[in-house]
Amino acid sequence: MTRPSAIITGGARGIGLACAEALAEAGFDILVADLAEKPADGLPEKIVKHGAEFAHARCDIADLASHAALVEAAINAFGHVDCLVNNAGVGAVVRGDLLELKPDNFDRALAINLRGTLFLSQAVAKAMLATPAVSARSIITITSVSAAMASPERADYCISKAGLSMWVKNLALRLAAEDIGVFEVRPGIIRTDMTSGVSAKYDALIDGGLVPAKRWGEAADVGAVVAALASGKFGFSTGSVIDVDGALSVPRL
Repeated sequence: MTRPSAIITGGARGIGLACAEALAEAGFDILVADLAEKPADGLPEKIVKHGAEFAHARCDIADLASHAALVEAAINAFGHVDCLVNNAGVGAVVRGDLLELKPDNFDRALAINLRGTLFLSQAVAKAMLATPAVSARSIITITSVSAAMASPERADYCISKAGLSMWVKNLALRLAAEDIGVFEVRPGIIRTDMTSGVSAKYDALIDGGLVPAKRWGEAADVGAVVAALASGKFGFSTGSVIDVDGALSVPRL
């Protein structure tokens, strides 16, 4: 029986790794794409223990010329691409007064979070359409609650995620008739390496009631949602936004 396959960008740690492990456990073969020349120590073992095949490719998603090689690596490894998880991204280079936002920092956030992700999605969608489907197909993009909730001290990040959210809607409309599910997953405050430097700040905010669920989100919370969406069981919900934030983004009085 042919196994489905998935590309996960930024899949070596944090949310990306949790998505890779959840998909491997769900029966997918996995290609992790990141900036490293070779897989991180222990990464292949975390995937193959679930019975999955593992492949790795170096890719800077901001470099549009590298996208074709990434897609080719997945086709060479597995013969097809059934799922793309757009997870790679960067935070604000500098947090501060948005009136002091530097063009170079804005451009970096947009180049990776929006432009690179958009055109990689385009390349993978074309590859999906060029090969016969062996399973449900999906493109799942990890954005953030910041796609809808403003943070003036990191406006560049918020803008990049908001733009990405609109791209997902448009892509969902284009691919709906092709039976390719397109979804946006919006994590809230998730415990990862990226948030470790501000953990004390968020501990206090969570204790103060910012997150109604009264806890940090874990990377595995996001991975579980991604694996469920990739299963095809929610195909008719294409275009949906799934918040993984403990009700953080629910408007309250």
